[in-house]
Amino acid sequence: MSIRILLTGGTIDKFYSVEEGELTFGESHFDEMLDRANVTANVVVEELMLKDSLEIDTVEREQILEACEECDEECVLITHGTDTMVETARLLGDAALDKCIVLVGAMIPYSVRDSDAFFNLGFALSAVQFAPPGVYIAMNGELFDWDNVSKNYDEGRFERLESEAVN
Repeated sequence: MSIRILLTGGTIDKFYSVEEGELTFGESHFDEMLDRANVTANVVVEELMLKDSLEIDTVEREQILEACEECDEECVLITHGTDTMVETARLLGDAALDKCIVLVGAMIPYSVRDSDAFFNLGFALSAVQFAPPGVYIAMNGELFDWDNVSKNYDEGRFERLESEAVN
C-alpha cells in the first residue's frame, strides 16, 4: 500500500520569520517530520501549494480534487489549514471518490514548541491506512466524517455537528 501526501500548506507547515515578525512559509517540514517519526510506510509526497487556507480559492480547491482523482494511491493524506479545511473536505466528499482521503492540520506550527502537528500527523497517517473509503478530518485525536464536522474557534478544536446541536 502506498500513501499519497498532498501538501497544501496551513499552520502545520509554517515557521516564525524573525525578519517579517510573523508566521510564514519557507520549505515544507514534511520530509523532516516523516524522517523524525521514522515512518516506514510507502509514502509519496507531492507539494501542490504552501498557502494559508484563508487564501485557498475555488480554483485551488479544484486542483486538490484533481490531484486526488488523478493519483494512483487509494490512501490520500492532505495537509491543510484549519480555517477552511471543512470547505475543502466538503468538495472532496461531494466528489465521492473510492479512496480514503484524510485532511490534517495543526493549530500550532510544527516548528514551534508544543505543537500539535507531530501528533496530528501520526494520527492521520494511521487513519488513512485503516479507515474505509471516504473523506475525513483528523484533528485532536479524532476522525471526523467530512459532512459532520465544524471548527470551534473559541475552543481551538474540531467537533461533530450533532455535539453543537445538543449544547
